[in-house]
Amino acid sequence: MRWTQIINVVAVGSLAGITNAAPMGDRNIEITNRDDGLSSRSTSATVTVSGLAVSSINNKDGKGAGKDSYIMYTGDGSTSAGWPAQSDWVSFENMWSANKATIGKSCAQFGVADNSATETQELYDAIQEVATSSKVDHRFILAVVMQESKGCVRAPTSTYSVSNPGLMQSYQGTGTCNNGGSVKNPCPKTEIVQMIKDGAIGTSDADGYGLASLLDKSARTNAAGFYRAARMYNSGAWSIPSSGNLSGAGATACYASDIANRLTGWIYSSNEESALCRL
Repeated sequence: MRWTQIINVVAVGSLAGITNAAPMGDRNIEITNRDDGLSSRSTSATVTVSGLAVSSINNKDGKGAGKDSYIMYTGDGSTSAGWPAQSDWVSFENMWSANKATIGKSCAQFGVADNSATETQELYDAIQEVATSSKVDHRFILAVVMQESKGCVRAPTSTYSVSNPGLMQSYQGTGTCNNGGSVKNPCPKTEIVQMIKDGAIGTSDADGYGLASLLDKSARTNAAGFYRAARMYNSGAWSIPSSGNLSGAGATACYASDIANRLTGWIYSSNEESALCRL
């Protein structure tokens, strides 16, 4: 769930609160220390940091299936703080296979039709297509999709201070198959691709950073860059505190930790650490 949605709707409840913590929401945009004054943003961003950019798609790019367990990570996202290295990540092939059943039944929580087999395949294809064009690791895109919507192509558009539509609950994005109760079934492939573009590449809004731009802003060239980008995707491009603590105030405390766990195999497992994080 994006942090400002928690602030905006805490008094009235939230969609995420009734959907088994399937995060839906918007971003906590910090308005200080901005490094640009854009009125709009490019929708063709790519990762340019060599240590983070992925030049080609490889579905066997990890250590296998990993383990469905949860560790609550805190601190700055570094391996010295206990966070997983990229060499600890599962392969995209295994990650997709492990999450496919969840994706196939992800829409019932929102009271809309679950993905068809065709729609789920088109989600897979969209992730691969956008990963190729943006140079964002396809595992990172999939992790954020699972975090934000669990892969439901008809995930509702969350509208509070800003509009957050689609599979990745993007910032003022245009891709959606469920906007204001207007539900598309089937969800067209063009919309599915646009939803992934909105989240991974970004939107035209000045604050519409996608994963590609946030990876470049992460100021890291290793796995910590992905965890820092996850924090910024959740809570704003200027939201990382001076301490570097990715679970610090001003964001969903679990968000970056959840992404790290998804990248190492977490799917269903619930333990004391994951439960406490969600209180």
